[in-house]
Amino acid sequence: MIATEPVDQKTLDMTREILRMKEEMRAVILAHYYQDSIIQDIADIRGDSFELSRRAREVDADVIVFAGVHFMAETAKILNPGKTVLLPDMNAGCSLAESAPAHLFRRFREQHPDHLAVTYINCTAEVKALSDIICTSSSAERILSRLPGDMPIIFAPDKNLGNYVRQKTGRNLLLWQGVCTVHEQFSAQRIAVLRAETPDAEVIAHPECEGVVLQQADFVGSTGALLQHVQKSAARRFIVATESGILHQMKLAAPEKEFIAAPPDNGCACNICDYMKVNTLEKLYLCMKNRSPEITVEENLRIRALRPIERMLELADADAQQAADIVREIRLPFEA
Repeated sequence: MIATEPVDQKTLDMTREILRMKEEMRAVILAHYYQDSIIQDIADIRGDSFELSRRAREVDADVIVFAGVHFMAETAKILNPGKTVLLPDMNAGCSLAESAPAHLFRRFREQHPDHLAVTYINCTAEVKALSDIICTSSSAERILSRLPGDMPIIFAPDKNLGNYVRQKTGRNLLLWQGVCTVHEQFSAQRIAVLRAETPDAEVIAHPECEGVVLQQADFVGSTGALLQHVQKSAARRFIVATESGILHQMKLAAPEKEFIAAPPDNGCACNICDYMKVNTLEKLYLCMKNRSPEITVEENLRIRALRPIERMLELADADAQQAADIVREIRLPFEA
């Protein structure tokens, strides 16, 4: 149930109250780079999905307040069953997660039982439990490159990320046809026009974008990788093809540089994930005050979803022999 209690913002310093409750609750606030800047600023930890997954496992706190979308908070709960995990608004969903309902993904796996399933972290706990290895946009290429070359692989749910890592690794992937509605909006034609108008700008893009957009990019990477790139690059101006929330961190990290939101097809000057922006400072305050909405995951489902996530974290640092051992434990053909 989403808290709807009105808050008098004229008399209540919500930021001060959030910080006070955080200490009282022994809580930590995690925020994705796509959150509103005011939420990013108040968070203890900011990151993309991979960084937040890794850090969620390490936090020393009784409560995790996850300013992100549902699958991210759900992943934090899977990794931290003994901690309370709060999400400001249960309506903070994800178009990619919604594109892969568990019953349809199960059927897809049953139709291709000899395929290993490498699944993007943007999915529900039920789909994670039906997968063999979870990946993120920052780890997908590395994970796929460490799998046996003759192994048939399902990649779900993002077809654009799947096409990108297929080109990078040369792997023959069977792709689920899901997309991120934000990254699908970018207009390759309008980016080309903008680039002609600002020839000194680098185009940087998230791999969830369509191939025609990625072909124009000087650099392609996860949200965290894009942030690192703008700090290291000699360029002074960037056209950024991902959700516009990351521009806040880019401006903080490199204030002397200029960042231009890549234009989408919808006539807007920016790209915003409506799911991410469902969370507000007021909802963050209320969820901490009421300790609700709380994320719960049934224990049997949690255990089944945990192992594919653990494999992702293990493969991120594994050498060739360790990677082979991890893959060897996966049971194929698939049985639901």
